[in-house]
Amino acid sequence: MTHSLTPRDKGNLPALGAPPLIRLDAYVAEDGSTVVNGHLLDMGGTRPPNETILDAVAMFARTLGAPVAATVIDRTAQQVARLRVHPDGSSRTIGEEEDLPPGRERTAAEEEAFPPLARVERIIQHAQREELHAAFVLASALREHLTLRRGAEDELSLEARAIEAYLAYLRGDYMLSTVLALTVARIRCRTDLNRAAPDVARATAAWQRLWDEGQVATRGQELLHMWERLSAAGLLQEASHHAMAQAVRSRLAQGDRSVAQGSAPAAAALTAGPGRAPAPAAPEDKPLKPTRRGLRRFTRRAGRSPGQSS
Repeated sequence: MTHSLTPRDKGNLPALGAPPLIRLDAYVAEDGSTVVNGHLLDMGGTRPPNETILDAVAMFARTLGAPVAATVIDRTAQQVARLRVHPDGSSRTIGEEEDLPPGRERTAAEEEAFPPLARVERIIQHAQREELHAAFVLASALREHLTLRRGAEDELSLEARAIEAYLAYLRGDYMLSTVLALTVARIRCRTDLNRAAPDVARATAAWQRLWDEGQVATRGQELLHMWERLSAAGLLQEASHHAMAQAVRSRLAQGDRSVAQGSAPAAAALTAGPGRAPAPAAPEDKPLKPTRRGLRRFTRRAGRSPGQSS
């Protein structure tokens, strides 16, 4: 189920007198699904995501009677676009130096207007209705924007990534779930080892569903290293965690025995797969490039009707 923004939905609007101007956020997933302020938008058939975003943000500007700032994370273009949209519907992209000043006060003001916890509740509602695609896209949008504003190691960013990993698991995308959960565990081991065991356990649960031997070996080695760190620090308190650590160790040992029984070329093929290089360690985040000013797909002249870009 998607959600179309309307001016009557007061819960989606920033406070009229909020100084300085609240910046809206938008997200375009790799499949083109589009989110504005934590709501999955109805694309109206085959409308491009950029037009849907411009129409939604222009609605905010008209309602407020003032220009509106917006940050768009676009995974289809691997870019971050920063926009200024006016009540007359005109818009332009701006450079990062022209954007609203960053800082804790700005982040606090934005999150007061659009609380992350309210977005989490919406994600849970979609998941409870088994609308897993919608829930996953909303979780990805939340994690991306929290990471952009707060950094990957922030507690809210980590929680959003953990939710995203769980939803990927529910959807049966165990590779992505493992990558996301491993990133949470990796950050937690680096910043707060005392709290890392549950996160390593969640990453292990996803990893156990992998079948690609190269991925099993690469991700498993990192998991084993994490479990050994926790064990050396005396932080394996639960029997289930001891069992998981042993399961990782046993599966890797079984894989090593299988490799040892084959020839060197066969062993390399088993690890990397036919025609592939060995699997790299899981990346924490793909870097995004800021858009150049005047990017046409997010530029609209005054007087253009909704859905028309210059």
